[in-house]
Amino acid sequence: MSGPKYAPLYGSDDDYDKDTPNMPRLTSNDSASVIDASGKPVPLVLQATRSDSEGPPPSLQHTRDDDDRDTTAAGPFFRTHRRRWIGLAQLVLLNIIVSWDWLTFAAVSSTSAKYFGVTEGSINWLSTGFLFAFVPVSPLVIWTLNKYGPKQSILVSSALVLAGNWVRYAGTRSNYFGVVVFGQILIGFAQPFVLAAPTRYSNLWFSDKGRVSATAIASLANPFGAALGQLIGPFWASDEPSSIPHMVLYTSILSTVVTVPAPFIPNRPSTPSHLPSVGREDGQAQGIWQATKDVCTNGAFWMILLPFSVYVGFFNATSSLLNQIMEPYGFSETEAGIAGALLIVVGLIASAIVSPLVDKTKRYLLTIQLLVPCIAIMYLAMIFMPDTRSVAGPYIVLAILGATSFSLLPCALEYLVVVTYPVSPEISSTVCWTGGQLLGAIFVLIMNALRSDDWDGEPDGSMIRGMIFQAVVAAIVVPCVFILGRKRFEGSHNPSVECHRG
Repeated sequence: MSGPKYAPLYGSDDDYDKDTPNMPRLTSNDSASVIDASGKPVPLVLQATRSDSEGPPPSLQHTRDDDDRDTTAAGPFFRTHRRRWIGLAQLVLLNIIVSWDWLTFAAVSSTSAKYFGVTEGSINWLSTGFLFAFVPVSPLVIWTLNKYGPKQSILVSSALVLAGNWVRYAGTRSNYFGVVVFGQILIGFAQPFVLAAPTRYSNLWFSDKGRVSATAIASLANPFGAALGQLIGPFWASDEPSSIPHMVLYTSILSTVVTVPAPFIPNRPSTPSHLPSVGREDGQAQGIWQATKDVCTNGAFWMILLPFSVYVGFFNATSSLLNQIMEPYGFSETEAGIAGALLIVVGLIASAIVSPLVDKTKRYLLTIQLLVPCIAIMYLAMIFMPDTRSVAGPYIVLAILGATSFSLLPCALEYLVVVTYPVSPEISSTVCWTGGQLLGAIFVLIMNALRSDDWDGEPDGSMIRGMIFQAVVAAIVVPCVFILGRKRFEGSHNPSVECHRG
Protein backbone atom coordinates (compact mmCIF):
# COMPACT_ATOMS: atom_id res chain seq x y z
CA MET A 1 0.00 0.00 0.00
CA SER A 2 1.32 3.47 -0.89
CA GLY A 3 1.07 6.34 1.54
CA PRO A 4 -0.05 9.82 0.47
CA LYS A 5 2.60 11.83 -1.35
CA TYR A 6 4.11 15.05 -0.12
CA ALA A 7 6.02 17.67 -2.13
CA PRO A 8 9.30 19.16 -0.84
CA LEU A 9 8.86 22.22 1.33
CA TYR A 10 9.77 25.59 -0.20
CA GLY A 11 10.03 28.86 1.61
CA SER A 12 11.51 32.30 1.40
CA ASP A 13 12.75 34.87 3.82
CA ASP A 14 9.56 36.77 3.17
CA ASP A 15 7.63 33.88 4.70
CA TYR A 16 9.71 33.93 7.86
CA ASP A 17 9.73 37.68 8.41
CA LYS A 18 5.99 37.88 8.99
CA ASP A 19 4.20 37.45 12.30
CA THR A 20 4.38 33.70 12.04
CA PRO A 21 5.73 31.62 14.91
CA ASN A 22 9.03 29.91 14.22
CA MET A 23 8.63 26.23 13.48
CA PRO A 24 11.28 23.75 14.66
CA ARG A 25 13.07 22.05 11.77
CA LEU A 26 13.75 18.36 11.74
CA THR A 27 17.23 16.91 11.51
CA SER A 28 18.15 13.59 10.00
CA ASN A 29 17.98 11.98 13.49
CA ASP A 30 14.53 13.32 14.38
CA SER A 31 11.32 11.41 13.96
CA ALA A 32 7.98 12.95 13.04
CA SER A 33 4.49 11.87 12.18
CA VAL A 34 1.29 13.15 10.67
CA ILE A 35 -2.29 12.16 11.36
CA ASP A 36 -4.02 10.23 8.58
CA ALA A 37 -7.74 10.20 7.81
CA SER A 38 -8.41 7.54 10.45
CA GLY A 39 -6.72 9.55 13.17
CA LYS A 40 -3.69 7.30 13.48
CA PRO A 41 -0.16 8.73 13.49
CA VAL A 42 1.86 7.84 10.38
CA PRO A 43 5.66 8.33 10.25
CA LEU A 44 6.53 11.32 8.06
CA VAL A 45 9.31 9.47 6.30
CA LEU A 46 6.74 7.14 4.77
CA GLN A 47 4.84 10.07 3.33
CA ALA A 48 7.79 11.11 1.17
CA THR A 49 8.39 7.67 -0.29
CA ARG A 50 7.12 6.53 -3.63
CA SER A 51 5.76 3.42 -1.92
CA ASP A 52 6.40 1.61 1.35
CA SER A 53 8.60 -0.92 -0.41
CA GLU A 54 10.61 1.38 -2.65
CA GLY A 55 11.88 3.79 0.00
CA PRO A 56 12.79 7.39 -0.72
CA PRO A 57 14.21 8.26 -4.16
CA PRO A 58 18.03 8.49 -4.18
CA SER A 59 17.85 12.20 -5.03
CA LEU A 60 16.14 12.84 -1.68
CA GLN A 61 18.52 10.85 0.49
CA HIS A 62 20.53 13.80 1.83
CA THR A 63 21.55 14.63 5.39
CA ARG A 64 23.04 17.64 7.12
CA ASP A 65 26.50 18.43 5.80
CA ASP A 66 29.30 20.91 6.43
CA ASP A 67 27.29 23.72 4.83
CA ASP A 68 24.67 23.31 7.62
CA ARG A 69 21.79 22.75 5.23
CA ASP A 70 18.42 22.07 6.84
CA THR A 71 17.22 18.57 6.07
CA THR A 72 14.74 16.00 7.20
CA ALA A 73 14.79 12.24 7.06
CA ALA A 74 12.72 12.55 3.90
CA GLY A 75 14.93 15.10 2.20
CA PRO A 76 16.20 18.70 2.27
CA PHE A 77 14.28 21.77 3.36
CA PHE A 78 14.30 24.24 0.46
CA ARG A 79 14.47 27.96 1.05
CA THR A 80 15.14 31.06 -1.03
CA HIS A 81 16.93 33.96 0.65
CA ARG A 82 16.53 37.70 0.38
CA ARG A 83 20.31 37.97 0.12
CA ARG A 84 20.12 36.47 -3.36
CA TRP A 85 19.11 39.89 -4.68
CA ILE A 86 22.38 41.45 -3.47
CA GLY A 87 24.54 39.16 -5.58
CA LEU A 88 22.14 39.43 -8.52
CA ALA A 89 22.32 43.24 -8.38
CA GLN A 90 26.13 43.12 -8.41
CA LEU A 91 26.07 40.71 -11.35
CA VAL A 92 23.70 43.03 -13.21
CA LEU A 93 25.85 46.12 -12.59
CA LEU A 94 29.04 44.39 -13.71
CA ASN A 95 27.40 43.11 -16.89
CA ILE A 96 26.16 46.61 -17.63
CA ILE A 97 29.53 48.31 -17.18
CA VAL A 98 31.61 45.68 -18.95
CA SER A 99 29.40 45.96 -22.04
CA TRP A 100 29.41 49.75 -21.84
CA ASP A 101 33.21 49.59 -21.82
CA TRP A 102 33.12 47.34 -24.90
CA LEU A 103 31.34 49.96 -27.07
CA THR A 104 32.91 53.09 -25.56
CA PHE A 105 34.77 53.91 -28.77
CA ALA A 106 32.56 52.09 -31.30
CA ALA A 107 29.65 54.45 -30.59
CA VAL A 108 31.83 57.41 -31.66
CA SER A 109 34.09 55.61 -34.10
CA SER A 110 34.75 58.52 -36.48
CA THR A 111 35.43 61.00 -33.66
CA SER A 112 37.70 58.48 -31.90
CA ALA A 113 39.59 57.84 -35.13
CA LYS A 114 40.27 61.56 -35.49
CA TYR A 115 41.48 61.89 -31.90
CA PHE A 116 43.92 58.96 -32.09
CA GLY A 117 44.92 59.68 -35.69
CA VAL A 118 43.98 56.17 -36.89
CA THR A 119 41.42 54.69 -39.26
CA GLU A 120 37.93 53.53 -38.27
CA GLY A 121 39.16 50.01 -39.02
CA SER A 122 41.68 50.42 -36.19
CA ILE A 123 38.89 51.60 -33.88
CA ASN A 124 36.98 48.44 -34.82
CA TRP A 125 39.88 46.42 -33.40
CA LEU A 126 39.03 47.78 -29.95
CA SER A 127 35.69 45.96 -30.19
CA THR A 128 37.13 42.94 -31.99
CA GLY A 129 40.02 42.47 -29.56
CA PHE A 130 37.54 42.71 -26.69
CA LEU A 131 35.50 39.85 -28.18
CA PHE A 132 38.54 37.70 -28.97
CA ALA A 133 39.74 38.10 -25.36
CA PHE A 134 36.73 36.04 -24.26
CA VAL A 135 38.08 32.85 -25.85
CA PRO A 136 41.44 32.17 -24.11
CA VAL A 137 40.08 32.72 -20.59
CA SER A 138 36.95 30.57 -21.06
CA PRO A 139 38.52 27.40 -19.57
CA LEU A 140 39.57 29.42 -16.52
CA VAL A 141 36.03 30.77 -16.22
CA ILE A 142 34.56 27.25 -16.24
CA TRP A 143 37.06 26.11 -13.62
CA THR A 144 36.44 29.14 -11.38
CA LEU A 145 32.65 28.86 -11.50
CA ASN A 146 32.71 25.08 -11.07
CA LYS A 147 35.18 25.00 -8.19
CA TYR A 148 34.59 28.25 -6.33
CA GLY A 149 31.20 29.52 -7.45
CA PRO A 150 29.80 32.85 -8.73
CA LYS A 151 31.23 35.16 -6.04
CA GLN A 152 34.86 34.39 -6.88
CA SER A 153 34.09 34.83 -10.57
CA ILE A 154 32.57 38.23 -9.80
CA LEU A 155 35.65 39.25 -7.79
CA VAL A 156 38.00 38.36 -10.65
CA SER A 157 35.87 40.30 -13.12
CA SER A 158 35.72 43.34 -10.84
CA ALA A 159 39.52 43.47 -10.51
CA LEU A 160 40.02 43.23 -14.28
CA VAL A 161 37.36 45.88 -15.01
CA LEU A 162 38.93 48.26 -12.51
CA ALA A 163 42.47 47.80 -13.88
CA GLY A 164 41.43 47.84 -17.54
CA ASN A 165 39.47 51.08 -17.30
CA TRP A 166 42.26 53.09 -15.71
CA VAL A 167 44.90 51.65 -18.06
CA ARG A 168 42.62 52.65 -20.94
CA TYR A 169 42.19 56.14 -19.55
CA ALA A 170 45.96 56.55 -19.16
CA GLY A 171 46.42 55.55 -22.80
CA THR A 172 43.69 57.92 -23.96
CA ARG A 173 45.01 60.83 -21.95
CA SER A 174 48.52 60.36 -23.36
CA ASN A 175 47.11 59.61 -26.84
CA TYR A 176 48.91 56.25 -26.91
CA PHE A 177 46.61 53.94 -28.84
CA GLY A 178 48.54 50.75 -27.95
CA VAL A 179 47.91 51.28 -24.23
CA VAL A 180 44.21 51.81 -24.95
CA VAL A 181 44.11 48.47 -26.79
CA PHE A 182 45.79 46.75 -23.81
CA GLY A 183 43.26 48.22 -21.36
CA GLN A 184 40.41 47.16 -23.63
CA ILE A 185 41.72 43.57 -23.71
CA LEU A 186 41.93 43.50 -19.90
CA ILE A 187 38.25 44.43 -19.77
CA GLY A 188 37.61 41.77 -22.42
CA PHE A 189 39.18 39.21 -20.05
CA ALA A 190 36.71 40.36 -17.38
CA GLN A 191 33.59 39.84 -19.47
CA PRO A 192 33.31 36.01 -19.46
CA PHE A 193 33.56 35.86 -15.66
CA VAL A 194 30.24 37.71 -15.35
CA LEU A 195 28.59 36.86 -18.67
CA ALA A 196 28.79 33.09 -18.04
CA ALA A 197 27.80 33.38 -14.35
CA PRO A 198 24.00 34.03 -14.49
CA THR A 199 22.89 30.42 -15.05
CA ARG A 200 25.24 29.22 -12.28
CA TYR A 201 24.05 31.96 -9.94
CA SER A 202 20.32 31.42 -10.61
CA ASN A 203 20.74 27.66 -10.24
CA LEU A 204 22.41 28.21 -6.86
CA TRP A 205 20.15 30.90 -5.37
CA PHE A 206 16.73 30.72 -7.10
CA SER A 207 13.92 28.15 -7.16
CA ASP A 208 12.45 26.65 -10.34
CA LYS A 209 9.80 29.36 -10.40
CA GLY A 210 12.30 32.19 -10.73
CA ARG A 211 15.38 30.87 -12.50
CA VAL A 212 14.53 31.98 -16.06
CA SER A 213 13.69 35.50 -14.86
CA ALA A 214 16.86 35.71 -12.77
CA THR A 215 18.98 34.49 -15.69
CA ALA A 216 17.24 37.01 -17.95
CA ILE A 217 17.87 39.94 -15.61
CA ALA A 218 21.59 39.20 -15.25
CA SER A 219 22.25 38.15 -18.86
CA LEU A 220 20.31 40.97 -20.49
CA ALA A 221 22.06 43.56 -18.34
CA ASN A 222 25.03 43.00 -20.67
CA PRO A 223 23.33 44.33 -23.83
CA PHE A 224 21.64 47.02 -21.73
CA GLY A 225 25.12 48.32 -20.95
CA ALA A 226 25.82 48.36 -24.68
CA ALA A 227 22.68 50.45 -25.18
CA LEU A 228 23.82 52.94 -22.57
CA GLY A 229 27.25 53.14 -24.18
CA GLN A 230 25.77 53.78 -27.62
CA LEU A 231 23.31 56.34 -26.33
CA ILE A 232 25.42 58.28 -23.81
CA GLY A 233 28.83 58.05 -25.52
CA PRO A 234 27.96 60.38 -28.43
CA PHE A 235 26.65 63.02 -25.98
CA TRP A 236 29.80 62.88 -23.87
CA ALA A 237 32.05 63.02 -26.95
CA SER A 238 29.92 65.76 -28.58
CA ASP A 239 31.54 65.20 -32.01
CA GLU A 240 34.72 66.92 -30.76
CA PRO A 241 37.91 64.78 -30.78
CA SER A 242 39.24 66.67 -27.75
CA SER A 243 36.29 65.39 -25.65
CA ILE A 244 37.28 61.71 -26.02
CA PRO A 245 39.50 61.68 -22.85
CA HIS A 246 36.60 63.13 -20.81
CA MET A 247 34.27 60.39 -22.09
CA VAL A 248 36.75 57.68 -21.08
CA LEU A 249 37.30 59.31 -17.66
CA TYR A 250 33.57 59.37 -16.88
CA THR A 251 33.30 55.72 -17.90
CA SER A 252 36.26 54.79 -15.68
CA ILE A 253 34.71 56.52 -12.65
CA LEU A 254 31.44 54.66 -13.18
CA SER A 255 33.33 51.37 -13.51
CA THR A 256 35.13 52.01 -10.22
CA VAL A 257 31.87 52.68 -8.38
CA VAL A 258 30.34 49.47 -9.75
CA THR A 259 33.24 47.23 -8.71
CA VAL A 260 33.49 48.44 -5.07
CA PRO A 261 30.62 46.30 -3.60
CA ALA A 262 31.88 43.01 -5.09
CA PRO A 263 33.78 41.74 -1.98
CA PHE A 264 30.68 42.18 0.19
CA ILE A 265 28.16 39.99 -1.67
CA PRO A 266 27.16 36.63 -0.07
CA ASN A 267 29.07 33.53 -1.11
CA ARG A 268 26.36 30.85 -1.21
CA PRO A 269 22.99 30.17 0.47
CA SER A 270 22.96 28.34 3.80
CA THR A 271 20.11 26.13 2.56
CA PRO A 272 19.49 24.92 -1.01
CA SER A 273 16.92 26.80 -3.07
CA HIS A 274 15.62 23.78 -5.01
CA LEU A 275 16.32 20.11 -5.59
CA PRO A 276 18.61 20.33 -8.69
CA SER A 277 20.93 22.71 -6.81
CA VAL A 278 21.35 20.04 -4.12
CA GLY A 279 22.41 17.45 -6.66
CA ARG A 280 24.85 19.77 -8.35
CA GLU A 281 26.34 21.23 -5.20
CA ASP A 282 26.78 17.92 -3.37
CA GLY A 283 29.75 16.40 -5.10
CA GLN A 284 29.49 18.81 -8.05
CA ALA A 285 27.67 16.07 -9.98
CA GLN A 286 30.58 15.41 -12.38
CA GLY A 287 34.19 16.26 -12.98
CA ILE A 288 34.83 19.03 -15.48
CA TRP A 289 36.39 16.75 -18.09
CA GLN A 290 33.62 14.17 -17.90
CA ALA A 291 31.02 16.93 -18.05
CA THR A 292 32.70 18.47 -21.10
CA LYS A 293 32.73 15.06 -22.79
CA ASP A 294 29.04 14.58 -22.05
CA VAL A 295 28.22 18.01 -23.46
CA CYS A 296 30.17 17.35 -26.66
CA THR A 297 28.24 14.10 -27.28
CA ASN A 298 24.86 15.70 -26.55
CA GLY A 299 23.03 16.32 -29.85
CA ALA A 300 20.58 18.79 -28.35
CA PHE A 301 23.47 20.92 -27.08
CA TRP A 302 24.86 21.33 -30.61
CA MET A 303 21.46 22.27 -32.04
CA ILE A 304 21.26 25.09 -29.48
CA LEU A 305 24.93 26.09 -29.70
CA LEU A 306 24.86 26.82 -33.45
CA PRO A 307 21.98 29.34 -33.58
CA PHE A 308 22.90 30.80 -30.19
CA SER A 309 26.49 31.48 -31.24
CA VAL A 310 25.51 32.85 -34.66
CA TYR A 311 22.85 35.21 -33.31
CA VAL A 312 24.97 36.43 -30.41
CA GLY A 313 27.81 36.92 -32.91
CA PHE A 314 25.67 38.97 -35.26
CA PHE A 315 24.25 41.01 -32.40
CA ASN A 316 27.81 41.85 -31.35
CA ALA A 317 28.82 42.65 -34.92
CA THR A 318 25.75 44.82 -35.52
CA SER A 319 26.26 46.68 -32.24
CA SER A 320 29.93 47.29 -33.06
CA LEU A 321 29.31 48.40 -36.65
CA LEU A 322 25.90 50.08 -36.44
CA ASN A 323 27.38 53.56 -36.66
CA GLN A 324 29.36 52.56 -39.76
CA ILE A 325 26.32 50.79 -41.27
CA MET A 326 24.20 53.95 -41.04
CA GLU A 327 26.66 56.83 -41.56
CA PRO A 328 27.22 56.30 -45.32
CA TYR A 329 23.49 56.89 -45.84
CA GLY A 330 23.51 60.27 -44.11
CA PHE A 331 22.66 59.27 -40.54
CA SER A 332 24.51 61.00 -37.70
CA GLU A 333 26.36 59.31 -34.83
CA THR A 334 23.55 60.38 -32.50
CA GLU A 335 20.87 58.81 -34.73
CA ALA A 336 22.90 55.61 -34.94
CA GLY A 337 23.27 55.66 -31.15
CA ILE A 338 19.50 55.98 -30.72
CA ALA A 339 19.01 53.07 -33.13
CA GLY A 340 21.36 50.94 -31.05
CA ALA A 341 19.59 51.95 -27.87
CA LEU A 342 16.21 51.01 -29.38
CA LEU A 343 17.61 47.61 -30.36
CA ILE A 344 18.40 46.92 -26.74
CA VAL A 345 15.78 48.79 -24.71
CA VAL A 346 12.84 47.32 -26.65
CA GLY A 347 14.51 43.94 -26.33
CA LEU A 348 14.74 44.32 -22.55
CA ILE A 349 11.06 45.24 -22.30
CA ALA A 350 10.04 42.25 -24.45
CA SER A 351 12.21 39.91 -22.40
CA ALA A 352 10.65 41.24 -19.19
CA ILE A 353 7.29 40.11 -20.57
CA VAL A 354 8.34 36.79 -22.14
CA SER A 355 10.67 35.45 -19.43
CA PRO A 356 8.04 35.21 -16.65
CA LEU A 357 5.68 33.48 -19.09
CA VAL A 358 8.33 30.90 -19.93
CA ASP A 359 9.08 30.55 -16.22
CA LYS A 360 5.43 29.72 -15.63
CA THR A 361 4.71 27.49 -18.65
CA LYS A 362 8.16 25.86 -19.16
CA ARG A 363 7.56 25.99 -22.93
CA TYR A 364 11.23 26.41 -23.71
CA LEU A 365 11.36 24.62 -27.04
CA LEU A 366 8.18 26.14 -28.46
CA THR A 367 9.41 29.62 -27.56
CA ILE A 368 12.77 28.99 -29.22
CA GLN A 369 11.12 27.64 -32.38
CA LEU A 370 8.89 30.71 -32.64
CA LEU A 371 11.61 33.30 -32.06
CA VAL A 372 14.48 31.99 -34.20
CA PRO A 373 12.73 32.36 -37.61
CA CYS A 374 11.62 35.89 -36.62
CA ILE A 375 15.23 36.86 -35.90
CA ALA A 376 16.36 35.56 -39.30
CA ILE A 377 13.60 37.56 -41.03
CA MET A 378 14.67 40.77 -39.28
CA TYR A 379 18.29 40.35 -40.42
CA LEU A 380 16.93 40.00 -43.96
CA ALA A 381 14.80 43.15 -43.60
CA MET A 382 17.76 45.10 -42.23
CA ILE A 383 19.48 44.90 -45.63
CA PHE A 384 16.98 47.36 -47.09
CA MET A 385 16.57 49.79 -44.18
CA PRO A 386 19.60 52.14 -44.40
CA ASP A 387 18.83 52.98 -48.03
CA THR A 388 15.44 54.39 -47.01
CA ARG A 389 17.47 57.29 -45.52
CA SER A 390 14.74 57.70 -42.92
CA VAL A 391 15.14 56.76 -39.27
CA ALA A 392 11.70 55.09 -39.13
CA GLY A 393 12.68 51.95 -41.07
CA PRO A 394 15.91 51.10 -39.20
CA TYR A 395 14.32 51.97 -35.86
CA ILE A 396 11.35 49.63 -36.39
CA VAL A 397 13.40 46.69 -37.68
CA LEU A 398 16.03 47.04 -34.96
CA ALA A 399 13.32 47.26 -32.30
CA ILE A 400 11.72 44.00 -33.49
CA LEU A 401 15.15 42.38 -33.81
CA GLY A 402 15.93 43.37 -30.24
CA ALA A 403 12.59 42.09 -28.92
CA THR A 404 13.00 38.66 -30.50
CA SER A 405 16.73 38.29 -29.75
CA PHE A 406 16.45 39.29 -26.11
CA SER A 407 13.44 37.08 -25.52
CA LEU A 408 15.35 34.13 -26.98
CA LEU A 409 18.52 34.57 -24.91
CA PRO A 410 17.43 33.56 -21.37
CA CYS A 411 15.08 30.90 -22.70
CA ALA A 412 17.89 29.23 -24.66
CA LEU A 413 20.28 29.40 -21.70
CA GLU A 414 17.79 27.78 -19.33
CA TYR A 415 16.83 25.13 -21.89
CA LEU A 416 20.54 24.29 -22.09
CA VAL A 417 20.53 23.64 -18.34
CA VAL A 418 17.61 21.23 -18.79
CA VAL A 419 18.90 19.23 -21.78
CA THR A 420 22.48 18.93 -20.49
CA TYR A 421 21.62 17.80 -16.92
CA PRO A 422 23.51 16.81 -14.77
CA VAL A 423 26.30 18.90 -16.33
CA SER A 424 26.87 22.00 -14.22
CA PRO A 425 25.28 25.02 -15.97
CA GLU A 426 28.43 27.15 -16.20
CA ILE A 427 30.00 24.64 -18.62
CA SER A 428 27.30 24.71 -21.30
CA SER A 429 26.65 28.44 -20.94
CA THR A 430 30.36 29.36 -21.10
CA VAL A 431 30.86 27.27 -24.24
CA CYS A 432 27.86 28.97 -25.90
CA TRP A 433 28.97 32.46 -24.89
CA THR A 434 32.49 31.70 -26.12
CA GLY A 435 31.08 30.66 -29.49
CA GLY A 436 29.06 33.87 -29.68
CA GLN A 437 31.96 36.15 -28.78
CA LEU A 438 34.36 34.36 -31.16
CA LEU A 439 31.91 34.50 -34.06
CA GLY A 440 31.14 38.13 -33.22
CA ALA A 441 34.79 39.07 -33.64
CA ILE A 442 35.04 37.07 -36.88
CA PHE A 443 31.83 38.62 -38.23
CA VAL A 444 33.13 42.14 -37.52
CA LEU A 445 36.26 41.38 -39.54
CA ILE A 446 34.30 39.80 -42.40
CA MET A 447 31.70 42.56 -42.60
CA ASN A 448 34.40 45.23 -42.48
CA ALA A 449 36.27 43.45 -45.31
CA LEU A 450 33.04 43.39 -47.36
CA ARG A 451 32.71 47.18 -47.12
CA SER A 452 32.20 48.53 -50.65
CA ASP A 453 32.90 51.86 -52.35
CA ASP A 454 31.34 51.06 -55.73
CA TRP A 455 28.66 48.39 -55.47
CA ASP A 456 25.42 48.75 -57.42
CA GLY A 457 24.91 52.44 -56.75
CA GLU A 458 25.49 52.23 -53.02
CA PRO A 459 27.32 55.13 -51.30
CA ASP A 460 31.04 54.93 -50.50
CA GLY A 461 31.72 52.86 -47.39
CA SER A 462 28.43 51.00 -47.67
CA MET A 463 28.20 47.74 -45.69
CA ILE A 464 25.39 46.33 -47.83
CA ARG A 465 27.39 43.22 -48.73
CA GLY A 466 28.16 42.59 -45.08
CA MET A 467 24.46 42.77 -44.24
CA ILE A 468 23.65 40.31 -47.04
CA PHE A 469 26.24 37.93 -45.59
CA GLN A 470 24.64 38.41 -42.18
CA ALA A 471 21.13 37.59 -43.44
CA VAL A 472 22.26 34.46 -45.31
CA VAL A 473 24.11 32.93 -42.33
CA ALA A 474 21.22 33.83 -39.99
CA ALA A 475 18.84 31.90 -42.24
CA ILE A 476 21.11 28.85 -42.53
CA VAL A 477 20.95 28.04 -38.80
CA VAL A 478 17.15 28.25 -38.50
CA PRO A 479 16.53 24.51 -39.17
CA CYS A 480 18.65 23.57 -36.13
CA VAL A 481 15.91 24.47 -33.65
CA PHE A 482 13.33 22.34 -35.47
CA ILE A 483 15.58 19.29 -35.16
CA LEU A 484 15.59 19.72 -31.37
CA GLY A 485 13.48 17.15 -29.55
CA ARG A 486 13.81 14.49 -32.25
CA LYS A 487 15.42 11.17 -31.32
CA ARG A 488 19.11 11.74 -30.61
CA PHE A 489 18.56 15.49 -30.32
CA GLU A 490 16.35 15.29 -27.23
CA GLY A 491 19.25 15.65 -24.81
CA SER A 492 19.24 14.48 -21.22
CA HIS A 493 16.51 15.56 -18.84
CA ASN A 494 16.28 16.21 -15.12
CA PRO A 495 13.12 14.42 -13.95
CA SER A 496 12.74 16.80 -11.00
CA VAL A 497 12.36 19.80 -13.32
CA GLU A 498 9.06 20.28 -15.11
CA CYS A 499 9.68 21.01 -18.78
CA HIS A 500 7.43 20.89 -21.84
CA ARG A 501 9.49 19.88 -24.84
CA GLY A 502 6.98 20.93 -27.41
